[in-house]
Amino acid sequence: MNFERIVISRTDSIGDVMLTLPMLVWLKKNYPQSELIYLGSGYTRPVVDCFSVVDRFIDWKELEMLPTAERVSRFSELRADAIIHVFPVKEIASLAKKAKIPFRVGTSHRTFHLLTCNHRISFTRKRSDLHESQLNFELLRPFGLREIPTLNAVREMLDAFVPTQTALPAEIAARVQNSRENVVLHPKSQGSALEWTIENYVELAKRLAEKGAQVFFTGTENEGKEFRHLIPDHALIMDTTGQMTLTELITFIGKCNALVACSTGPLHIAAFTGIRTVGLFSPRKPIHPGRWAALGRDVEILVYDESCPICKKGKTCKCITQITVDSVYRTIT
Repeated sequence: MNFERIVISRTDSIGDVMLTLPMLVWLKKNYPQSELIYLGSGYTRPVVDCFSVVDRFIDWKELEMLPTAERVSRFSELRADAIIHVFPVKEIASLAKKAKIPFRVGTSHRTFHLLTCNHRISFTRKRSDLHESQLNFELLRPFGLREIPTLNAVREMLDAFVPTQTALPAEIAARVQNSRENVVLHPKSQGSALEWTIENYVELAKRLAEKGAQVFFTGTENEGKEFRHLIPDHALIMDTTGQMTLTELITFIGKCNALVACSTGPLHIAAFTGIRTVGLFSPRKPIHPGRWAALGRDVEILVYDESCPICKKGKTCKCITQITVDSVYRTIT
């Protein structure tokens, strides 16, 4: 079948969006004449704009506010030949059918896809040993995919990520110096992951600054309110929380040498830019690094105990907080 326009729908968070990129690279390689249209949440657009294989972005939040008839009309005007529901959303699946998109792909594990998708793929994410980026490829089988790529093959697709270059806030730009090691510490995850303690990050910041590294704490304004009073008063430690847009953050991370974070969006941004990326994880499924590890050329993943008995039972466990500051410090330096 000739696909002139393919819509890829994934409206969730930054990390999820980034791990969707490789499947788009495969689509562009196998259907080079196709226009790839990304349907996502507007706040993730700066990340999607770094993906050279994406031809157009549509903000689902803007469409969602329109009356149903107008939404259908706008979707019909896309004249899409196919839509891939990477992140299942009932309203979007229904909209795609009403807009008469002929080739509609989704997981068979959503009841509403029985009525809205005509290509339903049976696979499970929670119980799989595959990485999230690999799991997304399952949805490409109706497009001719025969084998799920290895993780090494997926990593080779990351060249499609080209970080934006934009001006940074003056004070931050002045502190990112080529003569120093610049390290980003991103303590929070907006509740999307288990987190290392802020006390550990503070101790790590002190040790890095003592070595002569410039340390930057990043995060949203609300996250900054939670911990900025604990950030040490040191000439080489800077609080940048709430001071950068996502576009600026992407540029900023690319100018640094290393980043430390749990399983959250900036971890994946750092990995894609190629800087030293240290991810702190719990070994519990389905949040373990086998599923969510950052992909990149210089990534190190740390867990406290891969055989943690509590995590193996699938119970809530905070063993991630037992990862030592020393082990993280040594991994960076």
